[in-house]
Amino acid sequence: MTGQALILVDIQNDYFEAGLWPVAKMQEVAENAARLLGRARTAGDLVVHIRHEMASDQAPFFRPGSAGADIHPTVAPAEGEAVITKARPNSFLGTDLLERLQAAGIGAVTICGAMSQMCIDATARAAADHGFAVTVVEDACGAKEAAFGGVELSADQVHAAFMAPLAMSYAKVLRTGELLEG
Repeated sequence: MTGQALILVDIQNDYFEAGLWPVAKMQEVAENAARLLGRARTAGDLVVHIRHEMASDQAPFFRPGSAGADIHPTVAPAEGEAVITKARPNSFLGTDLLERLQAAGIGAVTICGAMSQMCIDATARAAADHGFAVTVVEDACGAKEAAFGGVELSADQVHAAFMAPLAMSYAKVLRTGELLEG
């Protein structure tokens, strides 16, 4: 399998500044993702949009049927591009993503979107486990600040803490410019 796919994960309205769960630098992330999307479309690569929807309208964000759960206009799907709705961080779990990629003869995936510490990490690791060559475009991925055990981490620290192990064992981790120029 030699085909290429771009997987855009959870670039949804609730992650932007006016949304219910804002992610740091999300507008910049979306703009970089849009550049990747333009390249993929020009190259004729398979494009798959992933959107997360929570199971309850009482969820803190990505509520079913809400505008916040919609894909952001910056990376709006074009006619014929797959849109897969998921309920878990791993974009393969409970979806037909694997079957779609296999049916299209895809051997390599490029992943971008949000959040670095959840759905990007889970999806990249699963893609590698399924045998795909994985590229994660780190400046087209967004992270949210976090705290654990009394330790407060900025979004940049969280992002770096997840990109480093992905780069060690699961994926080639690049910036948008590197991928577009390479």
